[in-house]
Amino acid sequence: MRENREFILGQTRQYLTILDAAIEEFSRLGYKATSMQVIANRAGIPKANVHYYFKNKENLYREVLNHIIEVWNASFDEIQNDEDPAVALDRMIRAKVRLSYTHATASRLFANEIIHGAEHLGEYLKQDMRQWVRDKSRIIQSWIDTGKMDPVDPVHLIFLIWSSTQHYADFETQVLTILNRAEYESEMIDGIADFLSQVILKGCGLQAP
Repeated sequence: MRENREFILGQTRQYLTILDAAIEEFSRLGYKATSMQVIANRAGIPKANVHYYFKNKENLYREVLNHIIEVWNASFDEIQNDEDPAVALDRMIRAKVRLSYTHATASRLFANEIIHGAEHLGEYLKQDMRQWVRDKSRIIQSWIDTGKMDPVDPVHLIFLIWSSTQHYADFETQVLTILNRAEYESEMIDGIADFLSQVILKGCGLQAP
């Protein structure tokens, strides 16, 4: 039993190691210039191990994008109709800002895919993502309908949270250069989260918790 559990954990770690390596290489070289061998080298494992999980580069690339989406939208998945919208939105904003600090490369890779026409995400955006946004919008609309927050467009509120928080990842070089900083530090991230939460929530008629 213990050996089987360790085997499963080892496989999970290797799977995640491959995804992390793929994110770095796809972001650095682009989809066309990245090879499975380059990803294997970055992960420090044989190429055959990469193919054990992913049959080809496109399969791996799509899984990388799906993984990024799941990580970045996890905070949105937690919202509920009966929540205090100020608490829920503040939590989402802070989680997204923190990801700009910890997963900046992943954010830039996803942004680059979208900028170039979402060739590998087109159907996902039309079906899964469109429905996901509709579902989250209905929850925000329920807060509006029950008088918990001011009437705003729920879809554009989601867009605003996405764009404002991920700006600090996608345009990291610009932000740090203007601020004359070498890198993001934890107190900077907290300050950015405080600012965005205050501004966005105030625009919704809410007080930041």
